Amino acid sequence: MDRSPSLIPGSLRLLILGNGQKPQVRKEAERLLPFLRENAQVVLFDLEQAQDLSKVQADIALVLGGDGAILRAARQMGYHQTPVLGVNLGKLGFLADLSPKDVCDCFPQVLRGDYRVTQHLMLECVVESPAGSRTFLGLNEITVQTGAPFHMIDLDLAVDGEPVSRFSGNGLILSTPIGSTAHSLSAGGPILGQELSAFVITPICPHALTARPVVESADKTYTISIGREGDGASLIIDGQESIALTYDHRVTVRRAPVTFGLVKVPGRSYYQTLRDKLRWGTPPSYRNEPS
Repeated sequence: MDRSPSLIPGSLRLLILGNGQKPQVRKEAERLLPFLRENAQVVLFDLEQAQDLSKVQADIALVLGGDGAILRAARQMGYHQTPVLGVNLGKLGFLADLSPKDVCDCFPQVLRGDYRVTQHLMLECVVESPAGSRTFLGLNEITVQTGAPFHMIDLDLAVDGEPVSRFSGNGLILSTPIGSTAHSLSAGGPILGQELSAFVITPICPHALTARPVVESADKTYTISIGREGDGASLIIDGQESIALTYDHRVTVRRAPVTFGLVKVPGRSYYQTLRDKLRWGTPPSYRNEPS
């Protein structure tokens, strides 16, 4: 974790990102833009999610939207990551600490450098086939899952080249700590501290009583292959990118050479977010039970 040096108004270089196809995002961006330009140097304003950000120099990327917008922004930045300050305009906003009304109140703190940047594991996914290979970045997880006609799929997992297990069921999730509170959690996986250096392997509806999630080191390489020929398998990256898979494909996942930076302003903690967003550790209330 590191703290930014103090900045004077106008010296902070800012990216403004989000999904402009959502009217609320575009409306909020247009409302905030005059204020942001008055206090910072807006080096790029992109609500089309089409700009190449690999050569853009900025101090903070202000991302408007929900967690999906932050996941897309992380992949859009590729191997040149800029710390993200999320403004929640979605439903959950687990990664986005600020509400739209908080931005103007908290921005003086950001200008003073009164924030910290937490660094988080990203994954690099290589998909190999007879036609060649492609490489993808991810922040949350990769999922190899069955599709139409929705037969059970057999997946073989190897860790650092050693065969580990065959999973039979609906698929397999390999998640980062950031993604441990997303799809993996819904499939029964554990919650990890966001700054850990580990992956979670979570089977989806496994046809075995002994198949359980496993937490392993991010320093290892994970290889997933389809155990038998079948139709409809696919690889899903961060719930947003989909790649069709066949028996001839092999998926390799490893630690990415870059990390994802998340800007944290004072007053918010990870456990507070778990309590507020997921109701984690909150005792049940029976006061409103019907008589």
